[in-house]
Amino acid sequence: MKKAIRKAAAVLTVLGMTTGMLTGCGGSSTTSQTTAGGAAANKETGAGTEAAADAASSGLAKEIDFLNSKGEIQAALEEMAAAFEAKTGVKVNILACGAGEVPYTKITSMYNSGTAPTMAMLDTTDIVALAEEYAIDLSDQAWIAECESNITQVNGKVYSFPFCIEGRGIIYNKQAIESTLGQAFDPDTINSLESLSALLAELRAAGMENPVVISKEDWSLGAHQLGMIYDTYDGTTAGSAELISKLTDGSLKAIEYDRFNQFADTMDVLLQYNINGKDPLGALYEQDPIYLADGDAAFWLNGCWAWPNLAEAGAEASEEYGFLPWILGNDTTDFANTGIQAAATKQVMIDKKQATAEEQEAAKAFLDWIVNDDEGQRMLVEVAAVIPACKNNAYDPLDPLGNDIKQKITAGKTFSSSFIAPGDHWSAVGAEVQKYIAGKQTREQLAENLDAYWQRQK
Repeated sequence: MKKAIRKAAAVLTVLGMTTGMLTGCGGSSTTSQTTAGGAAANKETGAGTEAAADAASSGLAKEIDFLNSKGEIQAALEEMAAAFEAKTGVKVNILACGAGEVPYTKITSMYNSGTAPTMAMLDTTDIVALAEEYAIDLSDQAWIAECESNITQVNGKVYSFPFCIEGRGIIYNKQAIESTLGQAFDPDTINSLESLSALLAELRAAGMENPVVISKEDWSLGAHQLGMIYDTYDGTTAGSAELISKLTDGSLKAIEYDRFNQFADTMDVLLQYNINGKDPLGALYEQDPIYLADGDAAFWLNGCWAWPNLAEAGAEASEEYGFLPWILGNDTTDFANTGIQAAATKQVMIDKKQATAEEQEAAKAFLDWIVNDDEGQRMLVEVAAVIPACKNNAYDPLDPLGNDIKQKITAGKTFSSSFIAPGDHWSAVGAEVQKYIAGKQTREQLAENLDAYWQRQK
């Protein structure tokens, strides 16, 4: 009965959370108003008044806007903004994309209406598309040296700050595996499709009928799952671009590409053990983390951003969750099978079209505070719960997924490719993968539809 009650409560809580987090940008206007009000009240204190005076004397604007496209950290960013204001006197309004809004569409509409934010957190794809026209050149910023391996260059210049590292693969619940098998589990032993298949068979034989959770969302299937065929081309963003170029000009067909077939081979195995297998397209994202947290399943195809969902479903930060690679083939020395994808996916640019020089300087100060101020460093990791992209931040993530990725980065068990695709890729291609997992199209048909998508991009 206790488990059933907790499940029901978790579904309601996660539903409220994921609606904002996963349907576009997300965000909560109520939280924004509450925190902004607290920040405004802080300015009435002596410390706040003194900080505001310091801001004015230092040539910084007293107020700037920040567009947030990572809805699950809206409240955390507001808390960070309040701390920055208390220290500098600069008020940072954290603007959330509305539910269902695409970040690219949101920012371009703001430019068109003359209300562009001073700073905007966008996906790497959007930065590449917009930066040269709309963002100031940040190539001379001191933090470049701390984030050098994670910066994004556009024609040799840096227009954005790498806000965080995100990684993805196959999330595992170690306790669920060990309690089912009655023996210790070493995730490093799963480094081939053969070893993964054997483990899944053992779990089923031991009583865990369906150890795998496959979510149906097109953004998950199209970007995070199928996206592995691009990111594992050679493990670099440049390599993923080379592959995409070949698919686009037709010089390579998907069905001829080893990684595509390895992806389909692995997906075929995972689908045999899918806890949502009776109705793959009827799966509920709100329910998926509950399966993992309760130990009904052992694996979930997802990324580090899923920890809040797991926590709301009852997972504890003290428990052992981590990542297996998104296994591709049987070569146990393949980087795709010995490490996971982890890259700077969220980038912050500063506006050059509508922002004043004082606003631009205030924005630079905010980024510098995140990189070099101890309070900023700590809040980025412990309040916003993200993995820092800058090496001088020594704080460790408090959640097990983030901590696992940071440990893998330190151990050299990650690759940093972050493929760049048109904004409709995840929805258009994700719809094709949905058909595949539902048994409504063959591997060959999926490959043909993938080819057709890319050749439309010529």
